[in-house]
Amino acid sequence: MLTVAALYHFTRFPDPAAIKGPLARIACAHGVRGTLLLAPEGINGTIAGSRAGIDAVLAHIRALPGCAALEWKESTAETMPFGRMKVRLKREIVTMGQPDVDPTAATGRYVEPGDWNALISAPDVAVIDTRNDYEVQIGTFAGAVDPGTASFRDFPAWWRENAHRFHNKRIAMFCTGGIRCEKSTNFLLGEGVPEVFHLKGGILKYLEEVPEQDSLWQGECFVFDKRVSLGHGLRPGDHVLCHACRRPLAPGDRDRPEYEEGVSCHRCAGEYSDADRARFRERQRQVRRGECFGEG
Repeated sequence: MLTVAALYHFTRFPDPAAIKGPLARIACAHGVRGTLLLAPEGINGTIAGSRAGIDAVLAHIRALPGCAALEWKESTAETMPFGRMKVRLKREIVTMGQPDVDPTAATGRYVEPGDWNALISAPDVAVIDTRNDYEVQIGTFAGAVDPGTASFRDFPAWWRENAHRFHNKRIAMFCTGGIRCEKSTNFLLGEGVPEVFHLKGGILKYLEEVPEQDSLWQGECFVFDKRVSLGHGLRPGDHVLCHACRRPLAPGDRDRPEYEEGVSCHRCAGEYSDADRARFRERQRQVRRGECFGEG
């Protein structure tokens, strides 16, 4: 069984490029795979590997300047959910496109998973899902507002257009692991919202800690690796990925006439040209060939 660690930490890295090489080398030396993003504002990503390998990488990250307080969330996978190890340099570790947003200055009030149900059940609380539309489609909290955004960068504009809907409301926000709420709650505080809360550890921590019989979560939680979705207790979900558009598909979606493995699904069948689909078919043929020869 492999250990999967999802992590992020906001801190100041004067020279992220200097961190990239040593971090990639220690991950590769221990057989760890996944993606880690480095930016002047910190580090974000998910990695998978043996217990010893994950411990080695986490120890290296915690030794970086300002990262001693790094927190992470763990789950497991029976097979490696990543193809290779990638360490990438970015402008932001989660892209919001708001240069004045600074989670190290202020964020909303953290709410432990065990206290979340009571908060979001209060009549004066509006619950907002900060994730992308395709993530929300497969699962969310009962009664949560779906902004319908295609990317996190769209959230500020959505809020400014809809802020009037939440007058005199306390705002509770959530996302997969917590990182998007670090920025979105800072953004709302900057917009003058007086009471902003967010789920500590995100949906994943809630699904891990809150018993299913007590849960207000409905559906599954999308994750950005080959597992695609997780349910209560962080059990593997039933969704797979459309490798053309990267959206999650429920089991029944694969029975629809628009579905062709690796080429299209009902959501993206009209989004690509014939040339694109021909390219996708060739890619899928190569994938199958690799599986036949044990290269997958």
